[in-house]
Amino acid sequence: MFAAEAQGLQALAATGAVRTPTVIALGRTETQAFLVIEFLDLAPLDQKAGARLGTALALLHRTTGDSFGWSRDNFIGATQQINTPHPSWPHFFGQHRLRPQFQLARQNGMDKTWVAKGDAIIERVGGLFIDYQPVPSLLHGDLWSGNVAQCSDGTAVIFDPACYYGDRETDIAMAELFGGFPTSFYAAYRAALPLDSGYEARKPLYNLYHILNHFNLFGSAYLGQAQRMIEGLLKLLRR
Repeated sequence: MFAAEAQGLQALAATGAVRTPTVIALGRTETQAFLVIEFLDLAPLDQKAGARLGTALALLHRTTGDSFGWSRDNFIGATQQINTPHPSWPHFFGQHRLRPQFQLARQNGMDKTWVAKGDAIIERVGGLFIDYQPVPSLLHGDLWSGNVAQCSDGTAVIFDPACYYGDRETDIAMAELFGGFPTSFYAAYRAALPLDSGYEARKPLYNLYHILNHFNLFGSAYLGQAQRMIEGLLKLLRR
């Protein structure tokens, strides 16, 4: 887990687009592992830093790869995230994002009828990409407000990544899922790199991944939200 985090931080920093804590050391003993990163005196984003982060994220998303995925699996929270590269984004997201989460959800008590509905979404997911073909953008991958901040000089910082190459909309969707970002962040991002007109239809698909992961990590408090998202997506994909 620490090795994957270090790789992600270094990949983000290498773009020159965003500020991240510098990785100082990574290692292990016979019984423990450790990751040492730069100490930064952090505070919540204000409107100016939020705008800086929006512009920086747009620049980050202009860093692209040859396929969707990553050179290694990593973690979304404590859950393993499968990153086997694939040239098709709908295939990658269905098979390497949604399917593992539904499999875990079944093990964690989700009724099999809801897992079957998840399978139906995965089978039909290509319908949301008929007129939209995303490029493989470098993503933070776990972009909620707890993973962003600003330094004392107002520089925006991101950390705790779950990097891979994917549709840039997934970062924005997660940033909107739990809130906590200044409005300037969204405005600056859209000014620098406008979103496709079909983004609102795809946003529930991308955020279902994170809600399923929260169900798997934290329990049934997220079940109802997951079910509503599943039903909404099925209704949309059956049109």
